[in-house]
Amino acid sequence: MTTTTEYQKCGADLERLLLLKTSPIAVKMLKSEADIPEGAFRPKRDKNVHYAQCQAFALSRREKMTVAMLAADNWCFAPPIAYGLVDRPDNPEFEFFTDFPRFERGRYIGIVSAPLKSADFEPDIVITYCNPVQLRNLLQPLHFARRADEVMCNFFPPVCSQAVVTVLETGKFLVAVPDPGEAMRACPADDELIISAPASKMAGLVEALQEMFKRGASGHVSTPILMQADYEQPPMYQALFRQWGILEED
Repeated sequence: MTTTTEYQKCGADLERLLLLKTSPIAVKMLKSEADIPEGAFRPKRDKNVHYAQCQAFALSRREKMTVAMLAADNWCFAPPIAYGLVDRPDNPEFEFFTDFPRFERGRYIGIVSAPLKSADFEPDIVITYCNPVQLRNLLQPLHFARRADEVMCNFFPPVCSQAVVTVLETGKFLVAVPDPGEAMRACPADDELIISAPASKMAGLVEALQEMFKRGASGHVSTPILMQADYEQPPMYQALFRQWGILEED
């Protein structure tokens, strides 16, 4: 079992290896108020304000805050429905907008998020905002380990549901695009994508990432743009092109 200290190291290592602009987020579902970390910011209680869940995640990854969101702290309809904090409305008028993955009603009372590198709780999932190059590097260890079937994709709202509920329910990784609501209210960068992962798989992923970089992978550096014709082919390319009769034998 991964300890809190080990999770914190994973967060620090990810930021360092990938030069992430914001911190990976530790996310934990709350079963009772006793699970809320001491000192966590609670919007309604502490400042008499409300946030959308994507805004709470933004506070954690950008401002390094620990944020606990219960039903009364929310200002977007999707998260409290998705996390089972309120009843899903049975009005047909709202059906299309409320048809997304959700926990059963009453299973949890809320959700807490914090920067992974400083979170003083053991997370259920880890959500990382990254650019395409950083995402590619995060996924490469899974590809080379023949674990591509553990990665799902989602391109539709609400991401706050998919990135939390779907990942916890399936135990798989999820790659997603910030949805329109998040784009308006939490202001992700234009090049930011989201990868959500079961926390239990993070230590192994970071270790594999470190090994990949030791073997000479480019890390956070963008792949050089090669426009040169007849560039030098790696050995595997040469073997295949000889097999096809396109490359002549030396």
